[in-house]
Amino acid sequence: MKLAYLLLTALPLFAVEKIPVLIVDGQNNHDWQTGTREIQGILAESGRFAVDVSTTPPANAPKEAWDQWYPAFARYKVVIDNFNGGHLATGTRWPEPVEKALVQYVRGGGGLVIFHAANNAFLNWPEFNDMIGLGWRDPSFGDGLAFDAGHQLIRTPKGSGAKPGHGPRHDFEIEVMNAAHPITKGLPAKWQHPSEQLTHGQHGPAEGLTILTAAMSEVTHQYEPMDWVRDYGQGRVYATMLGHTWRNEPNPNLADPNFRKLFAQGVLWAAQGK
Repeated sequence: MKLAYLLLTALPLFAVEKIPVLIVDGQNNHDWQTGTREIQGILAESGRFAVDVSTTPPANAPKEAWDQWYPAFARYKVVIDNFNGGHLATGTRWPEPVEKALVQYVRGGGGLVIFHAANNAFLNWPEFNDMIGLGWRDPSFGDGLAFDAGHQLIRTPKGSGAKPGHGPRHDFEIEVMNAAHPITKGLPAKWQHPSEQLTHGQHGPAEGLTILTAAMSEVTHQYEPMDWVRDYGQGRVYATMLGHTWRNEPNPNLADPNFRKLFAQGVLWAAQGK
């Protein structure tokens, strides 16, 4: 009895401390409310994360409201960006102190996760484009990356290649391009992913990226990157093109168990590098 009591009282000492995560949302051409709920659900399933949400003021909010919005990035191991204020130069920007704080946070060792259309935003924020590597940008903005039929990486020079876009939602096969990375650990070499937009023609600085997954586009006839990572200073960035949500539509893509595993492992890697 005494031994059993000692074992039971010692159990809390082995509890895994939850990783603090911040989701930033508030604007998007997609259904960001559903996106945020699904992200919370995926992370709750793992039991590894404690999640907070910081919602920006609306685009037409007065300057005073924006001046009061200042997420405490430093409190968290990873920030998940579910914000898209528009892909044009007229798109919504965050207050300058917030933008500077995020760059400092990632360079200093924080994790950043770019969720689906979040890579559309901040056309004229150089550090953001450098962090994400590839975004919803015209060919004149920078290089593109894709794979040929033999899975050889192709770099499309600035000024050439397809414009950003996607066909209608459809089922397609995702292939793992880097099975050795912690994010893809335990995933099948390829799997059928339901009812998703297959984004093509992403451009950017395209430097320092490791492409993790790709899918054959019916538009470009190349394997387009779906997931990738990069180191940025002492921090880590994970970007996924998956996670599409339109309002008033079912989203079976978000129920895909392989996607949920991939995304949770991506957040974990961004938080701690393993």
